[in-house]
Order: sequence, then C-alpha cells, then structure tokens
Amino acid sequence: MRTRYRSALLAILACGVLLPAGCARFDDTAAGQTFSPAPVPSPESPPEVHGPGAESGGDGTQVLPGPSAAPVPPPQGCKDFDPAVIATCLDTVAAVAGLPGDGSTPSALAGERKSGRVRLVTAGKDATDFAKLDVQAAGDGGLTGLALSPSYVEDQLVFAYITTATDNRVVRFAKGQPPKPVLTGIPKGATGNRGTIAADNRGALLVATGDAGNPGAAADPTSLAGKVLRIDTSGKAAAGNPNGALAVTAGLHAPGGLCASADGGRVWVTDRLADKDALYRVQAGQPLTTPAWTWPDKPGVAGCADFIDANGLLSIGASLAGNLQNLPVTPEGAVSGKPTVSLDGKSGKPPLTYGRLAGMSMINPQLAVAGTVNKDGGAPVSSDDRVVLITPATSGGGNSKD
Repeated sequence: MRTRYRSALLAILACGVLLPAGCARFDDTAAGQTFSPAPVPSPESPPEVHGPGAESGGDGTQVLPGPSAAPVPPPQGCKDFDPAVIATCLDTVAAVAGLPGDGSTPSALAGERKSGRVRLVTAGKDATDFAKLDVQAAGDGGLTGLALSPSYVEDQLVFAYITTATDNRVVRFAKGQPPKPVLTGIPKGATGNRGTIAADNRGALLVATGDAGNPGAAADPTSLAGKVLRIDTSGKAAAGNPNGALAVTAGLHAPGGLCASADGGRVWVTDRLADKDALYRVQAGQPLTTPAWTWPDKPGVAGCADFIDANGLLSIGASLAGNLQNLPVTPEGAVSGKPTVSLDGKSGKPPLTYGRLAGMSMINPQLAVAGTVNKDGGAPVSSDDRVVLITPATSGGGNSKD
C-alpha cells in the first residue's frame, strides 16, 4: 500500500518608469573571482510515507482520499509524515530556491530570515548546512530572498537579498565560499526592509526592494528603495534594460514575492500596501500603478509560483492568513477571475494546511517549493518551520474570495 501511494506521489512530482542608478555601490572585483563548484545532490528515494495531501480524520490525523485511505499521523517532534514536507524544524523560512531536477528527488535551498542560515534540503535526507550569512532581522529584514544564478549549472552561484547593519543588499556565494557583495546601498529603515530576488528566466536577476519605511522613496528616481531592479550577476544593469538603468519599474512598498514564467514572458511581484495587498504584472518602463489583483483583507501576500504553463494558475503564499491564494491567469498574463483559496484548513481539499507560507520557488514547471514562517507569529506544530512541495493539484480547489 505504501509503495502504491509513494509511486503516485512521484508521478505527480515528475509528472517601470526608467530610473537612474541612484546610490548603488558595486564590488567589481567580485565578478572576476573563481568559485569552487557546489556539490550536486545525489538522487535518493523519498521516505516511505503516505501521500502528498490529506483529509482530516476524526482523531485529528490526516488521511488520504479514496476507498483505501491510509492515516497520515500528525508530526512527532521533527518527524513529519507528509511526503510533501521535505525539511522540518527550521526557523522562519522566508526564502527558498528550488534546485534543478526532474522532481523525482526534489531539492532546494532554504534561507532562515532571522539567523541567516542557508540549508540544503532534499526529500528523504536530513537538511545540511550550505552557507551562513551575517544579517540583521529587525524591521522585517534579514535573509528574505534567494535565487540561483541564471547560469547555476555552470557557476554554482547563489544570490541572496539581505539586511545588514548599514543597508539592504544583494550578495552572492557558493557552498564553502564566503559571500561577496554584488549590489549595496539599498536604503534601510526601521521598517520596510523586506525584499526579494528571482531569476527572470532570460539571463538576468530581478530584485524587488522595500521602501525602507518611507513611501515617498518608491517614487524617488534617486533612490533604490521601492523598485524592481534588473541586474546581471555582477550587479550592473542587465543587458536590454531600457536606457541602461538599474530600475525597470517603481512603486513598491513591502514586496513579498517575485516570480516569472518559464519563458520569462510574464513577471509578477506581490506587495503589501497600507490599505490592501496587491499583485502587479512587471513590465519594463511601466510604473506599478494598476494592480492585476488586490486583497482588501490583507492576507500577507508573499512568494509566488507561475504554474500558467501547467493549468493557467498563479499561486501566491499568504504569510499572515496561512493559506495559498490561486489566481486564474491567461497565457498573455491577464488575471481572468477571482482567486480560490487552498491549504487553508477549511476547504475540505487535501492537503489541509501548512500554516503561514512565505518564499516560493519553482523546481520545474509543475512543481514548486515553499517555506513556512509559523515561528514568526503563527501557530507552529512540532515540525515547524518546514519546506513543502506545491503542485498545481495542491494549488487547485478551495473557497473563492471576493
């Protein structure tokens, strides 16, 4: 029976206004440094546990749907019996970066916001240390974004968005190598330090920056705060940016997630405003003035995953409401209807909930990975914080929200 459910799981898993550069400072020497390759995780069979999702049993356990449903016990300490959970007992996993693979043995890097630890997590294996970044977590900052180099297979470089004692910045590192500054001088404030980073799938990196607690900075062309930047791996404006500027659009306040379609044709950023949460379609040279969707109830929109190539779905983690917001989106990048809510513990659809979801990253077009931040104001279970797998199936059903 276990083998059958495990096989089923494996089948699922495999199945801006253009602005001047402002006050940026670059470490040009970092571009010429040589980094030793990080080891590529070796394949290993996932643990013999039951299905990726579960319905609620009468005793509080979770059971797989179907005529031969088998119980999935609640976590026991750091052991979690849900095979969609690939890492446990971490702390505030605000940033994740899925590692390349076919999904048969999913792996990712998981970044802890408060500690600055980056862990290598792989299904069926214990998490191992990958890097330790020096961060300051006050004012919603810390380690809030991770992304693989656009040429990760060759250079094994990883990029992070972090808060330091003096600024917010982008750094890069490889396993066993100290981090090197790439883009520094991004404004830091008492609040509004959260930012994120993602590959645009066209050879560049996207960086979403907060407004450092100063809403006016988002519209200030001399400031790097409140912007979406597009950079190369040395921190310069990426080739193809209009007018050669770092910023491709402006108007952010407290961004939580950046994601792009597999071909890079659609880019999305989530943001939290004073009166609502918002999703924007990022288009170079156009300001972020008209959201693609808004949430007046402010669920705390965070990371996102573009499943549009799979089933027309853009999934967004909610780090306050503790659910997944799923928007139907056309291939052209237009929101075509109101979101459904899943992983909320209320929909009756398996799996039930993982609590507060933060960073998200794609592993392949039909598989994403997400981190939880239940230890940051949520209701953690014994195995929190966790890294979990998200598929279009787990992003599907749920209750509609206006």
